[in-house]
Amino acid sequence: MSSEDTSLSELQLELMRVLWARGEASTADVAEVLANSRGLAHTTIATLLSRLEKRGVVASRRDGRQLVYRALVAQGEVQRSMVSGLLDNLFGGDARALLAHLVREEEIAPGDLDRVRELLAGGRGDD
Repeated sequence: MSSEDTSLSELQLELMRVLWARGEASTADVAEVLANSRGLAHTTIATLLSRLEKRGVVASRRDGRQLVYRALVAQGEVQRSMVSGLLDNLFGGDARALLAHLVREEEIAPGDLDRVRELLAGGRGDD
């Protein structure tokens, strides 16, 4: 799967977070985790996971009568893809415009700015 294809909807991200946290999960496991926040039917979760599998984002294996899913893309890969899309679509590819927007809107605290300076001075850092 190319990085261009790793943009996910909010709901798809929630499913992926379950897989990233657990390593593997059945449809029932995912439905249980998301029951309080989303209250989605088991069939809806199964459909979403099946669609993610068709896109190459997850893979499944049979375990008895159920399918167990695992992520094929790393969380960082999805984050990079989605931030890149945001940067291109909303800021014309201008990272300085994105940073300026975040500072103006007070989305970045002074300590965060120090961390950004540190990253800029020393490379990518630990993240």
